[in-house]
Amino acid sequence: MAKKTAKKEKSIEESLWDAANKLRGKVESSEYKHVVLGLIFLKFTSDKFEKRKQELIAEGKEKYVDMVEFYTMNNVFFLAPESRWSYIMENAKQDDIAIKIDTALFTVEKNNPSLKGALPDNYFSRLNMDASKLSALLDTVNNIDTIADNEEDIVGRVYEYFLGKFAASEGKGGGEFYTPKSVVKLIAEMLEPYKGKIYDPACGSGGMFVQSIKFIESHNGSKKDISIYGQEYTATTYKLAKMNLAIRGINANLGDIPADTFFKDQHPDLKADFIMANPPFNQKGWRAENELTDDPRWRGYDVPPTGNANYAWILNMISKLSENGTAGFVLANGSMSSNTSGEGDLRQKFIENDLVDCMIALPAQLFYTTQIPVCLWFMTKNKKQTNEFRDRQGETLFIDARNMGTMLDRTHKELTDDDIAEIISTYHNWRSSPPSEGGQGGGKYEDIPGYCKSATLEDIKKNDYVLTPGRYVGIAEEEDDGIPFEEKMTELSKTLFTQMSEASELDQTIRENLKLLGYE
Repeated sequence: MAKKTAKKEKSIEESLWDAANKLRGKVESSEYKHVVLGLIFLKFTSDKFEKRKQELIAEGKEKYVDMVEFYTMNNVFFLAPESRWSYIMENAKQDDIAIKIDTALFTVEKNNPSLKGALPDNYFSRLNMDASKLSALLDTVNNIDTIADNEEDIVGRVYEYFLGKFAASEGKGGGEFYTPKSVVKLIAEMLEPYKGKIYDPACGSGGMFVQSIKFIESHNGSKKDISIYGQEYTATTYKLAKMNLAIRGINANLGDIPADTFFKDQHPDLKADFIMANPPFNQKGWRAENELTDDPRWRGYDVPPTGNANYAWILNMISKLSENGTAGFVLANGSMSSNTSGEGDLRQKFIENDLVDCMIALPAQLFYTTQIPVCLWFMTKNKKQTNEFRDRQGETLFIDARNMGTMLDRTHKELTDDDIAEIISTYHNWRSSPPSEGGQGGGKYEDIPGYCKSATLEDIKKNDYVLTPGRYVGIAEEEDDGIPFEEKMTELSKTLFTQMSEASELDQTIRENLKLLGYE
């Protein structure tokens, strides 16, 4: 009797995705991400509320179960009866369930000022979804115990999965809110944001902030030692960011409203210790010729060109760095070599001002939304000798990581943990003092042909101020297998003569067969 193959159990994420896909038809994926993530948020806040309520009862404090203060003191959102998940599920089969969900979300936001502007606004009733399909989605969400395992971060895991899936399914538009996790992790591990102010001028769904918190927690740091500042232009993405952070208990100042970073800077006086960003690539027409010409963020530099915002983003970030601040951000590869509209002059000034700390060329196919090759820039206001770092004034590290990464599917690649570990080890060894001086690197930095090179300002000047790593790292050395050249040539010649002889015999056989068929 044939053995039955065990059916692989679907993960929570896959089950939710399947349920969300059933909404296809009247609801576009760009819309139903807010539907699904809104429901997950509501379920999570309800689970937290019910847990806190039961704790109060167990402590003999029943009379306090409806007092807001006894929830907020534990960072739990207080929920009115009509906002609780139990009420939603009691009415899940009703025709007006969409209105009830909208009311629940509205009430949660109204009663919790920190959520102002965060939750989907009338999405459910406005989208006119099929009530039975919405009910099925509610059943799927209802099966998730969102607080079963604090260590596993179920809700955060679902968020990451969905944001990635939505980025993949939406194509170009998806990049507005999602940066691949491996890229974000690399930036966080390079910058090591243990303590201070973190800023992202194009924060999308808040992925940079989430990864910063993960870095701090994995290194036994404290969230209390950092403060987060961000800005996002797109209203729906701004909501995603606020939900994403609220669901993880991360306090952040994303500005009062979604707004254009260049025209309505929400943090004009900010000086950040760490800047992490993935601004829009090659943004055209970001300002008119006569606009922002005397903006203080360009002080000391030429006004960035109107045809491409890459250098405007760089200047914005430089202006926000504290005295010892560092920035890591993603840009299209063209930013490393372009001389269009004065970009070459701006780049030269960055280099002469000794701001460029490290340049990394990334592998292709990392992003869901574009095939444009991308790179990482790392800039700092201070390369001087400190207790932790050796003096790297007048030097820049170049890393060519284009051959790294592993394919996830036919079109997408990601950096593995080993790839990330190799890159950050190279950078930290370069930045750190030698081990004998008590540095943190744990190893001595060495240039590796084809991979990394510590270049001087003079080296960069000789290359016309181009920052493409391939210009500096050179070609990788081929490994010597230890076999003498003469011996190799003898063996290769034998093989070649044997193959030539076999080819001659095969030609003769073909001629004879053709002759038998009447072809000569």
